[in-house]
Amino acid sequence: MESNLLEEKKNNYIMCVYKNGIYYGLAVCDLTTGDFKMAQIKEQNNFATLMDEISRYSPAEIVVNLMMYESSEEIGKIRERFGVYISKLEDENFEQEVQIFGAEYEVIDENEQKIEDLQENLFCVAASNGLLNYLRQTQKNNLEYIRKIHIYKTTHYMNLDISARRNLEITEKLRDKSKKGTLLWVLDKTSTSMGGRLLRRWLNDPLIDIFKINERLEAVKQLKEDIILRGDVIDSLKKVYDIERLAGKISYGSANARDLISLKNSVKQLPDVKKTLEKAKAPLLTKLYEELDILEDIYEIIDNSIIDDPPISIKEGGIIKLGYNEEIDHLKKATTDGKSWVLEIEAKEREATRNKSIKNRI
Repeated sequence: MESNLLEEKKNNYIMCVYKNGIYYGLAVCDLTTGDFKMAQIKEQNNFATLMDEISRYSPAEIVVNLMMYESSEEIGKIRERFGVYISKLEDENFEQEVQIFGAEYEVIDENEQKIEDLQENLFCVAASNGLLNYLRQTQKNNLEYIRKIHIYKTTHYMNLDISARRNLEITEKLRDKSKKGTLLWVLDKTSTSMGGRLLRRWLNDPLIDIFKINERLEAVKQLKEDIILRGDVIDSLKKVYDIERLAGKISYGSANARDLISLKNSVKQLPDVKKTLEKAKAPLLTKLYEELDILEDIYEIIDNSIIDDPPISIKEGGIIKLGYNEEIDHLKKATTDGKSWVLEIEAKEREATRNKSIKNRI
């Protein structure tokens, strides 16, 4: 969860693999952003497809059920290829109750449509429950901010096997696994960490749907040809911090007051971004304009309550602005002007009891 320990423009995924016979269910989550996806593999060459999915996400850790863990040959190949840490989780954590899962989480497909019937997705539901249970056990924290889960089909993206990803050097060099010299390094001119992560995902998951490809190309074409529009978008985004990870820290309960100020300063730019996108004509950009929430309520809450230059630690105090809350103002006054506060109480008590002999002992 600590952003200073993570690469800004790369997701930090943990994956869960549930094996049932020759089939697999998988779930991946980035706790820092709340991004959660699941899929199941029930085709030919299932293990090869699983290896491709692991290569796609490059998880920092993989959690598996007992059947998967005892498949020593498969586990050995995963460890040899990816050098990833693998954790075994007891089978009771991989529940397949689709009704309960569907009631607790909003499961949506690649077109943002809610999936009502999950009966045909038992394996990925099991993997998702396993991952969520593992995160609850290890993080000892509230995961209520994970509510939306994307379900996808591995066949909806261009199938790039491990060798293709390595030899094409899309996101890392074959020799030393560095970014410099890769396709991502050439293309990445993004202004924000969020944009960098999105571009990485786009390159790792090439589209095969002609409509979606053309929709994306139309947006790129307009931004390429309209220099003023592109410049305005870049100028607005340069002042935006990593809202995804800031929101994740706040929901997770690990944010400090400075994170809130960073969020406020980022949200402050959203009206400019929206106003700029109003000029766009490409369908994808128009859709972004219509769906962009400028979060005025969030800005007002933080602006009214938090001082502009708060301390790093909450324990240092002095975070809340004067005038935001009467009770807090009263307590602040007690810490800075305690003696006069006691004298005020003394005078009030004298008047109330008519006992002039009351004295403070400070």
